[in-house]
Amino acid sequence: MVTTGFGFCLLISVLATLLFALRNENRVNSYDWSISLLLPFIIMGYWLKAQITTREAALVLFVFINLSTTVLLAIILFSMLRHLEMPVGPGIKFLVYAMAFAQLFPVWMTFRRGVPEDMIRITDTGVGYATRMVGGSFAFAHMTFALALLIVVIGVVAILQARRKTYSRRMLAFYMSFVSAGILMYALESLLDMNFSALPYLYMAGNVLLVLNYDRARAHDISSLISDNQKVMSRGYVAIGLNGWFLCANEKCFDFLPDLRQQRADTPISERTQAGKTLGSVIDNYNSTGLTTSTFRSGERTFAYEVTPFRFHREGMVQGYLIDIRDATEETRNMEILSDFNTRLNQEVAEKTRSVENMQEKLVLSLADMVENRDSNTGGHVKRTSDVVRILVEDIQAGHYFPLSDELAKDIVRAAPMHDLGKVSIDSGILNKPARLTPEEFAIMKTHSTISGQMVRILLEGMEEEHLVETAYHVARYHHERWDGKGYPEGLVGEMIPLEARIMAVADVYDALVSKRVYKEPMSYDKAAQIMQEGMGTQFDPNMYLVFLSCRSRLERYYSLVQ
Repeated sequence: MVTTGFGFCLLISVLATLLFALRNENRVNSYDWSISLLLPFIIMGYWLKAQITTREAALVLFVFINLSTTVLLAIILFSMLRHLEMPVGPGIKFLVYAMAFAQLFPVWMTFRRGVPEDMIRITDTGVGYATRMVGGSFAFAHMTFALALLIVVIGVVAILQARRKTYSRRMLAFYMSFVSAGILMYALESLLDMNFSALPYLYMAGNVLLVLNYDRARAHDISSLISDNQKVMSRGYVAIGLNGWFLCANEKCFDFLPDLRQQRADTPISERTQAGKTLGSVIDNYNSTGLTTSTFRSGERTFAYEVTPFRFHREGMVQGYLIDIRDATEETRNMEILSDFNTRLNQEVAEKTRSVENMQEKLVLSLADMVENRDSNTGGHVKRTSDVVRILVEDIQAGHYFPLSDELAKDIVRAAPMHDLGKVSIDSGILNKPARLTPEEFAIMKTHSTISGQMVRILLEGMEEEHLVETAYHVARYHHERWDGKGYPEGLVGEMIPLEARIMAVADVYDALVSKRVYKEPMSYDKAAQIMQEGMGTQFDPNMYLVFLSCRSRLERYYSLVQ
């Protein structure tokens, strides 16, 4: 009966350990794995002890069971300290394990002297062989070691409670209950001289609970959640459950968020503390925006963080969030200094650029004035055509006649004064001739558009606004092209002519019609409008017809003021 019961405990404990091994964990806690692996061997010792009939075999099993139990207690102690974030150095570990194995010395001495007949008592109870060790230093040493460990654990817990250190009370209660129950059962069984022990059932239950609660244990063990690549001493790490409950954090995190020390594990993050508000905001920001990295401020310091969902199994569900926090105060300060420097540098560059551009534009306008001073036929032409271009462009944008961006619209207006720069190279006799030009003279006059384009390239060379340079070049070179292909200098047809040049052509011709020249009087507005409309589709872009009609009255008001 007893053998069957112990065998059942052994089977269940082995199955629990196999389940532990098959969980496909990302990273295994070596302490918990050692506990789960050691418990079936201890239970197996009890199962064999209930079946042996010799004193030598009984002594070996006593040694095996007691030594395994002592080592188990040491491992449980170290596991508890790890969960409580109290690291143990290798020297202390060596000392504790050495004390556990020191129990072999009395056994060795016993075997050298010979096993006394009255030391081991074996009784056939009918339900199994009850094997008892009567007296001896071995049982006393084992009990002393177990009680010493229990006292250490109680002392550690008392210190932690006094320091209000954050840790999982549930995991601590599990370990304390398991260790206390085991020592108490062992003590009672020894005092009452009981034939059989109930410890295998406790060990079986402990192994099952350990496996079932392994995920919970890992969720409260920050070192289990951090990969080796992530572990940086200068960084803080904090784990938050999917339900928003605080799980655990490392010591550095408490330096960054001091209020977090008041937060108990397995409780909702308190919004009454600055740490709680900060962490709650971090999780809310991650859930709402999906951003994994950002910054927050705490006092005078700036911190950068990264949120990483964590899972315990490679293909398991997400169990919570691991937040990696680092002090970015100095980095942020340097970035602000660099940003201020860049801002000032950009401002200085922008000012220098504006200065150069202003000089270029003044040079262009000076050349345009020089052209007008040489050409007695076109006094004020540059100023008027620039204003007409502005009126046309504004109307095009308001009526959406063409897809004209704000940048291009601005560039066309700025480029308008440059359209006749090439006339500076035309002989004054041709430029100011009051009569019709001969074919030869007209051929020379036509070269001004090509020369205008070349001068724009030269004058605006190096300007950052390449789009303005290109627009001005098109205006200067192509404003005498015609929609029907009969213009110059290239005889472009239709939309081959850049839009800015088509707009300039309308302004240039209209001004010529309604303005006074040495060889003619200004034409009436009605007559000029008739000629402009008749030229739509031949000389001008037919799409400019509606534009011209729309702004005709505005053009006439303008010329009535400037003439």
